[in-house]
Amino acid sequence: MTAIDRLRRRAAFLLLGLFALVLAGCAAPPQPSSGGGGAQVAMLLPYGVGDPGVEGQARAIENAARLAIADLSGAEIDLRVYSTAGDPARAAQVARQAVDEGADVIVGPLFSEAANAAGQAVAGRGVNVLSLSNNAEIAGGNVFVLGYTFGDIARRVVGFAAAQGRSRIMIVYPETSAGAVARDATVRAVAASGATLAGSRAYPFSQDGIVAAATAIATDLRSTGATAAVLTDTTTGGLPLMAEMLRDNGVGAGETQFLGLTRWDIPPQTLTQAGLQGGLFARPDPDFLTPFQTRYAQTYGAPPTALAPLGYDAIAAIGALAAGGAGDFDTGRLIRPSGFVGASGIFRLLPNGTSQHGLAIATIRDAQVDIVDPAPRRFGGAGS
Repeated sequence: MTAIDRLRRRAAFLLLGLFALVLAGCAAPPQPSSGGGGAQVAMLLPYGVGDPGVEGQARAIENAARLAIADLSGAEIDLRVYSTAGDPARAAQVARQAVDEGADVIVGPLFSEAANAAGQAVAGRGVNVLSLSNNAEIAGGNVFVLGYTFGDIARRVVGFAAAQGRSRIMIVYPETSAGAVARDATVRAVAASGATLAGSRAYPFSQDGIVAAATAIATDLRSTGATAAVLTDTTTGGLPLMAEMLRDNGVGAGETQFLGLTRWDIPPQTLTQAGLQGGLFARPDPDFLTPFQTRYAQTYGAPPTALAPLGYDAIAAIGALAAGGAGDFDTGRLIRPSGFVGASGIFRLLPNGTSQHGLAIATIRDAQVDIVDPAPRRFGGAGS
């Protein structure tokens, strides 16, 4: 069984964290609440799931949330952490418990099924759920998705490429559930950008499948005149091999630029991949993220995980709305068009329950990451 084949067994976690390819942190038990005053925030995290990586992710998210509380001015947050064990039934139970105990708003859960269950459990109680998932399928009603969705990333990357003249775009994606979601999001992004969809091509999610499909996909890229190809796969999946095979089969970088929907700079070894040189991908605003990472490491003695900033962002949004003693976290206030400022830059919650982040566009040149279009510092328009 190849490394790519083994990734099938982690499909659920890929849907949650395609932006989170590096796990870190310890799996200590949850800390007590942050106090007894101010807005009461219930944070539902997968402590007790039994997976060290997921436990570390939960710890990092909670740590980041506590950093955000320390940064607040004019707002008090009473943070109470509840363990879901990554189980939807448990998530629903503790969501109801949290509201019974006075929670004004819920942050989490991390996994989409648990987040959906928590949202449904308190839907009739007037309490919103700021989930940490990136699965847009659960968004809506009282559930918001704080994670980086394929739709959010595709709009940014495809929109930038189209504005640079890459107007015929093909989608190349693995035959997985995540691949299908990424494909559909990219189709919508291409339409919104005004570019032309040159087609979409799938390949089996295995090393042999990529090798077998690459020649035909390369032929299609050339014959359709595609000026860009969105490669939806991940750096720990089939992305490096597919990019290399397409270049080896005559898809020139000058004619067809590769675009990514995941972080091509994680892990750093990916930057040396010849097939990805000159490609474009989105990443959080380094002017915000780098100071956050430094402060987190100084405070906790280890770097944050890639999902940790979501914990900070959730508290930053709640704190901004709670400033001055206000405790109303209804949908109308959460979806304010100006958004909020968090650990990775600006972000806002949209009426459809998804989120939009201020993302930078980066490229890889000589195995180094270069920012070619900085992240925006304010939002224009009301979102979608």
